[in-house]
Amino acid sequence: MSEAPEYAKGLAGVIANESKLSDVQGQEGLLRYLGYNIDDLVEHTSFEEVLFLLHRGKLPTQSELDSFTTTLRNKRELPQGVIDFLKSAPADAGPMDVLRTGVSMLGLYDTRGEDQNRELNEERALAICAKIPLIVAYFHRARQGLDLPPFRKDLSEAGHFLYLISGKEPGAEATKTLDVAYIIHADHGMNASTFSARVTVATLSDIYSAITSAIGTLKGPLHGGANEGVIHMLQEIGSEDKVDAYVEDCLAKKKKIMGIGHRVYRVLDPRAPHLQKMAIKLTEELGQPKWINMSERIATLMRERKGLNANVDFYSATVYYSLDIPTDLFTPIFAISRAAGWTAQVLEQLDDNRLYRPLTYYSGPKEDLPITPIAERS
Repeated sequence: MSEAPEYAKGLAGVIANESKLSDVQGQEGLLRYLGYNIDDLVEHTSFEEVLFLLHRGKLPTQSELDSFTTTLRNKRELPQGVIDFLKSAPADAGPMDVLRTGVSMLGLYDTRGEDQNRELNEERALAICAKIPLIVAYFHRARQGLDLPPFRKDLSEAGHFLYLISGKEPGAEATKTLDVAYIIHADHGMNASTFSARVTVATLSDIYSAITSAIGTLKGPLHGGANEGVIHMLQEIGSEDKVDAYVEDCLAKKKKIMGIGHRVYRVLDPRAPHLQKMAIKLTEELGQPKWINMSERIATLMRERKGLNANVDFYSATVYYSLDIPTDLFTPIFAISRAAGWTAQVLEQLDDNRLYRPLTYYSGPKEDLPITPIAERS
C-alpha cells in the first residue's frame, strides 16, 4: 500500500479563505476585531458597539449607535410559535439543543421566502442576534414553571439577558461584567462553529441554517462546552487542598484538564486576563474565593508542569457561576455573544462566495473487491 501524502489533519494551518473581521495571532497572544485590539474594545466600548463594528465594518458614531440599538431592541420579540415550543419543550432538554431548534424555527416565520439579498440578510442577522438571548432565557424560565417576562427596550443586551433569566433589574456591576464577556467572545477567526456556519451558507442555504449549524458545533465539549466542563471540574475537586493531587492524577492518566491550553494560542489567551480580573473581584465580593483560588492554583501548576496557559473558558466559568447563572447556560451565553461573529462571518462569506470542497485522503482498499454472494458472507 502506498504511503499517505502529507495533509493537514483537521485542516490545521490551512488557510481556507480571507476575512477582515478578526485577527487571531496565536504566537503573540493578540486578538483584534477589524484592527481594534480586544483590550481597547473592552476598555472603551460596549457589546452593542462591537456588534455594530462586526456588522458594519466600523465603530459607530453616537447617532449611529442610538439608531442601531433601537433597531436591535425592536427585533427582540419572538414569534408566538417559538414561545409555544419553548413552553412545551421537555424540562430536562439541553439548553443548547433547545436553542438550536429555536433558531431553526425562526426561519419558518421569515415570510420573505428565499430572497437572499444583502439588505435582507443584514436585517435577518441583527434579528437573530436580538432573539437568541430570549430563546435561552425563556426556556430557562419555562423549564422551572416560571412566567416569561415581557421583553424590554430600555436595557442593554447584557442587562436584558440578566433581567430575563432572573425577572429582576440587574445591577450595574453584573451588567458590565456580562457585557465584557460578550465582547471578548464575539468573534474568533475560523473556529469550528464559524467554519461550520460559513460552510453551510456557502451552499447558498439560508442564514438560519448557517447559524443552526454553528450552534450545533459550539455545543461540543471541545469547543463551547469547555466552560461548563471547568465548573464541573472545580466542583469535583471540591476544595483548595485537593487541587494538587487532582492535577497530578490527571497528568499521570493523561486526562485533559478543561480550560487549559488552546488550539491557536501558544501564549496566554488575550481574553483570559479580563475574565480573570472579574472572577477575582466577583468571588471576593461574594465571600467565596475558593473557586478562583482553586482555578489560579490549577493554572499555576499547568503552566509550570506543561507550559500550558489558561484560556478564556477557564475564567468565564467562574464569572458566570459567580453571577448565579446556571451551569448549563454557560455555553448558550457563549452562543449569544458569538452570534455577533457568526452572522458577520456569514454576511462576509456571501459577499465573495465560494463553495467549500476540500479533498480527503482515501485510506481504504485500492482495488475492487469481489462481491461474495450474501449466503456465503461471514
